Amino acid sequence: MHDTAIDLESAVEFAENPEPRCPCVLLLDTSGSMSGAPIAALNQGLAAFREALDSDDLARKRVEIATITFDSHVKIVQDFITADRFEAPILTAQGLTSIGTAATAALEAIADRKQQYRNSGISYYRPWIFLITDGESQGETPEIVAEATRRIRAEEAAKRVAFFAVGVENANMELLSNMVVRAPLKLKGLQFREMFLWLSTSMQRVSHSQPEDQVPLPPPGWGAV
Repeated sequence: MHDTAIDLESAVEFAENPEPRCPCVLLLDTSGSMSGAPIAALNQGLAAFREALDSDDLARKRVEIATITFDSHVKIVQDFITADRFEAPILTAQGLTSIGTAATAALEAIADRKQQYRNSGISYYRPWIFLITDGESQGETPEIVAEATRRIRAEEAAKRVAFFAVGVENANMELLSNMVVRAPLKLKGLQFREMFLWLSTSMQRVSHSQPEDQVPLPPPGWGAV
């Protein structure tokens, strides 16, 4: 019953806005080590992201955001929603870092959404997953991380997803390098706002292109390899 309701909602949404979609999952670490200044800066960055996307008429209709947080649990805070309806969540930090479980959940959310696009005849750009973490896997088995890594690499190889990873402060950059195909970036200080403005600019550029175009992204001044 629940799935039928979702399908009906999607059908109405796609009928009202048949623009091609540019989906992006924000995969956000809300574990205990993010508490204090990092989670406050992350929340400010999300608000800036919403504002920047909202200022671009085409991006408002084409960019879709889903927000997934992970600590001891993985939570879909907001399922895919077009940028004009996106509200920046206020996140709090607690618990462990279930990064592998979260990465798999993000890939599954993308696969489900692409199926909804296909069912409704909506074209789409290569989906993005944007992982932000300050830690390493905790509270889950190494096999879960290994399986997530295998899936990320397979999806990248097939060009079904673009998976970006950003490490905050004392993040295990080696773990991130092993998980993702693209070199992970180390956030400079707490420049979440700058990072999300870069993400917004990048999504706007993509949304103004054709779904099969290669779009050059602006240099990420907020991060270092």
